[in-house]
Amino acid sequence: MPPKMHRVRMGPQGRIVVPAELRRELGVEPEDVLVGWIDDDGRLVLQRREDIERELWAMMEGIETSLADELIAERRREAAREAEQDAEYGL
Repeated sequence: MPPKMHRVRMGPQGRIVVPAELRRELGVEPEDVLVGWIDDDGRLVLQRREDIERELWAMMEGIETSLADELIAERRREAAREAEQDAEYGL
């Protein structure tokens, strides 16, 4: 069954109004922060910020190491390599 279409009109200042039925279906309330982007198919996508944050946290659930700790370890390895090169060249 194809999705129900809603007519959305853009005002002279570029403002759009999301019809009440769509807002109810999406669970969007006044003052909710929406994030918008153009997808790969050239469509405007609007999503609630809190939903995006929830998705990102869910993506990170399986990660057990700290990204900060990984970055620090990488920097220490680079510093050690540089120190070895300096010692090799008598610097």
